[in-house]
Amino acid sequence: MLAPVAVSVAVALALAGCSSSSSSSSSSPSSAPPSAQSAGTGSGSGTGQTSSAPTAQPGGPNQLQDAYQRVIANVLPSVVQITTGESLGSGIVYDDKGDIVTNAHVVGTATTFTVTLANSSTPLDASLVASYPDSDLAVIRLGSPPGGLKPAVFGDSGKVQLGQITLAMGSPLGLSSSVTQGIVSATGRTVSEPQGGGSPGATIGNMVQTSAAINPGNSGGALVNLDSQVIGINTLAATEPQSNGAAAPGIGFAIPASTITSIADQLIKQGKVTNSGRAALGVVARSSFNQQFQPAGAVVVSVTPGGAAAAAGLQAGDVITKLGDTPIDSLNALTTALASLTPGSKVTVTYTRDGTSRTADVTLGTLATP
Repeated sequence: MLAPVAVSVAVALALAGCSSSSSSSSSSPSSAPPSAQSAGTGSGSGTGQTSSAPTAQPGGPNQLQDAYQRVIANVLPSVVQITTGESLGSGIVYDDKGDIVTNAHVVGTATTFTVTLANSSTPLDASLVASYPDSDLAVIRLGSPPGGLKPAVFGDSGKVQLGQITLAMGSPLGLSSSVTQGIVSATGRTVSEPQGGGSPGATIGNMVQTSAAINPGNSGGALVNLDSQVIGINTLAATEPQSNGAAAPGIGFAIPASTITSIADQLIKQGKVTNSGRAALGVVARSSFNQQFQPAGAVVVSVTPGGAAAAAGLQAGDVITKLGDTPIDSLNALTTALASLTPGSKVTVTYTRDGTSRTADVTLGTLATP
């Protein structure tokens, strides 16, 4: 279940989602400049346990190999294969109660699933706890959790560093318990998934970019550091738009651990998300076009009473053309720019009203959830 996506950098992406359960071929789409494809994490005992221990620095070839093998032995038992109809994806054991976190595009519209643990060939029944497509995350729960479940441990997203060694674990193309290796290539990426092919079309900020290979079926699997800590959920793998969606090796993206634990804890405890942690202007908007039918901004359709935009004086009919230093030529550009910011941030909004350009200083609110 792959779908194309667009990033806020000059690459295109496609979701490294599910692969067909009846063959080794992928059923995923692709998107713009290199594109990405979707590919969960867990905790210690209980939910969302985190750790901020620094990543180990192996001293030589043998030590590095030993480190890889140690991490795989520690974490791979926490990574599961999820079957939804004819598609396959990955997930991670989140707690000892049988909760498993994965991507929303992996579960799609399904409510029941078959889960296979890394250390067993016996399929287990699971059902949906809740899904939050805005962050492309979901939690499913085993109906009869077996003894010995091993929840994963999360690392500190704030300590993820460029060049850090990573391992990606999951079920690419239905090949369960597979592991690839790479490094953290970048942090803080903002990626917009395309709709369709199981993708909810979410715009996700603060993603971790990795060179570890992520393929269809890896979605929902774990991106892990050398201290056996999950630092992200494998979600997107880049594709090359000029090559009919062919894979662009070494460009993958993972949702950071801090987002996963925050959303998963709310889904488990409340069955829904009440604090998205995502910045919002407090407007309903659509793309605006000039007289030449070219994209020209995001026109405000309505303003949320008491919201951030209302407090700054924005009105329906205003056309937003810049957020901070970021040009805005469409609703997607506005959504992508907001995804890279946090609630409470102050930003200057440039907009036009009655043909006159104006600015307003806005303190961003929190994206409302259903």
